Amino acid sequence: MSTAFTHDVIIIGQGLAGTVLSATLQQRGKRVLVFDAPLAGRASEVAAGLVNPVALRRTVLTWRASEMLAIAGAFYRDLGLRYDELFWHPLPLVAIFPTAQEAGIWQLRISDPETGRFIRMDTTSDQALDGLPQPYGRGIIDRCAWVDVRAMLAGHRAHLSARDELIELRVGSSEIERTEHGVRIGEHAAPLLVHCGGPFDAVPGLVQVKGEGLTVRIPGLHLAKAVHRGVFVLPMGDDIYRVGATFAWDEVWSGPTEGARHLLLDRLQRLVDREVEVLDHWCGVRPASKDRRPILGRIGAHEAVFNGLGSRGVVLAPWCAQHLCDHLMDGAAIDPEVSVARFAD
Repeated sequence: MSTAFTHDVIIIGQGLAGTVLSATLQQRGKRVLVFDAPLAGRASEVAAGLVNPVALRRTVLTWRASEMLAIAGAFYRDLGLRYDELFWHPLPLVAIFPTAQEAGIWQLRISDPETGRFIRMDTTSDQALDGLPQPYGRGIIDRCAWVDVRAMLAGHRAHLSARDELIELRVGSSEIERTEHGVRIGEHAAPLLVHCGGPFDAVPGLVQVKGEGLTVRIPGLHLAKAVHRGVFVLPMGDDIYRVGATFAWDEVWSGPTEGARHLLLDRLQRLVDREVEVLDHWCGVRPASKDRRPILGRIGAHEAVFNGLGSRGVVLAPWCAQHLCDHLMDGAAIDPEVSVARFAD
């Protein structure tokens, strides 16, 4: 006896993972239904969206940087065109060296064939940057960007709602009926369910990490590029900047803390000797993993997981969504580096 399915895939969660996955599935012509009830503390809602292919502390390329960056740029540009919005904003990132040692490491990495494609010394004249303290100079990463995550989530949510593909409901495990041929939630059934609950899900290998940041006004600074020295400073226009971010593994649901606020302001003031007005102090809980790789793959006959994106989720999500779809829809092997199976007992 055949099973009547209302959809091809049901997704639980519309944070970054759920948004990118559902959009990717729709591009493949799949009928998608998303269940989501926004919960306080979701990192996607406050993410600065900075895309940077270089780990600044060690000046090394991040995991599969070239591949991830190319796929991410194409995905966010295409999604913006679909919704007549702009989500992907190319923006160079300037690294101000806090020590002579870090300046030396940067120079050394420039000679590396792979890393040298992304970084260079910045000797150009820039009035805003030249006014910042930089006794050891500065480098620049040209192939950076920021993604307007909040606008993307809202735009995709409106798209789902208009097509009756979004149900604003928090789904518990007891509400999922697992059958021989698929899953059912209420009147809706599909051969596949993907859990995209971020930090709210219980997933093997998942680690919750709280990040805090500030939105500030700094009159007269006039930065046109993102800057990093201890903290990132991301220009949003009209003297508004986003500053972040902290990492905390304890008491992740405790909300914004005075300690993080003071830390961020102290590091910002060391970089910018100007009056700073704090407009917002935000925080969110990132769904990371024990080995800093995404967590993807099947967790049952008709269920899969897409999680563990961590602090680099914006650049990782499009590749992960494509890879997971190739696995679930086309039978391609899941990459062992991201497979949920690596955390199996």
